[in-house]
Amino acid sequence: MKITALREDLLKPLQIVGSVVERRQQSPILANTLLSVVGNQLTLTGTDLEVEMVAKAEVQCDEDGDITLPARKLMDLCKTLPEGARITIQIEDERAVIRSGRSRFTLSLLPAAEYPNIEPIDDALTIKLTQGQLKQLFDQTQFAMAQQDVRYYLNGLMLEIAATTVTCVATDGHRLAHCAVAVDTGIPETRQIIIPRKGVIELSRLLENKDELLELQVSQNHIRVVLPEVIFTSKLIDGKFPDYQQVIPKDPDKQLVVSRETLLQAFNRISVLSNEKFRGMRLQLETNLIRASVNNPEQEEAEEEIEVQYDSEGFEIGFNIGYFMDALSVIKTEEVSVELTDSNHSCLVKGLNDDSSKYVIMPMRL
Repeated sequence: MKITALREDLLKPLQIVGSVVERRQQSPILANTLLSVVGNQLTLTGTDLEVEMVAKAEVQCDEDGDITLPARKLMDLCKTLPEGARITIQIEDERAVIRSGRSRFTLSLLPAAEYPNIEPIDDALTIKLTQGQLKQLFDQTQFAMAQQDVRYYLNGLMLEIAATTVTCVATDGHRLAHCAVAVDTGIPETRQIIIPRKGVIELSRLLENKDELLELQVSQNHIRVVLPEVIFTSKLIDGKFPDYQQVIPKDPDKQLVVSRETLLQAFNRISVLSNEKFRGMRLQLETNLIRASVNNPEQEEAEEEIEVQYDSEGFEIGFNIGYFMDALSVIKTEEVSVELTDSNHSCLVKGLNDDSSKYVIMPMRL
């Protein structure tokens, strides 16, 4: 079996499937990439048993067949070759000999029959939406996912598919991010799934902000996203996500409106002197003014006064400044609305006159 391809045709799919291959594997076969050739199409597969990535490349080949090669080594070899280099991979004596120009490399093989496949998706719910829509849902919410929380269902992103909307929600118990896009799915019953953190990160890397349609398939245990040149599959987290509707404040009676960039820059400056562990920030609200202050164990302090539109009663409230900055960083509108009730209740942050994304931040006791 002899495969011939240009460096660029091999490198991109190798980088895509190689991203899910862990450096330290329990099983040696999982450090490999599966290469399957049918005709002149090469299919590359990488998996860590939780996430599977399949990418395709056009090659020349003298016979159909399957082999597995070390994923990182093959990718790194392709990277080091010059642009436009022609690469041949030939199987000789149960080893793969890779040649390009005057370069020659020999890699060990493992049997393709041992390569694990994520079980096929049966009875899948299938919907179509654009890459841009799915990318928006992920970009606006994934930062609020928990990390290694004992409540395992929070270590991922909840995707809710309804008849006319697709919604993403992430929470770590201290804040919540919510984003919805209008999609005519036509499904009669709302469906919720939880995509694990690694799956969210890997899929985000693949998505581009364009109007090209993708196919999203959801089964009992898996999600699959079919893109023009890549098929992404991930296991789902088996658990029940909290009722996020209960967390979003319904009718806060106080609202301040301020330039997003002004607020973000002010918070960015004072965050330099915040407590690195607790990140606490005190907000004092007065008519058309907020005073934001932080301090740290070294007795250092920072304070900013920011002009805002606010005409309710003055009060004081504490927040994690990092959570606030994360939300402000992804909001798209020039002005933001911060809606509050009192110092004991969560605040709601969103773009002014834009309900597509909402961010809930719990108060801190300072």
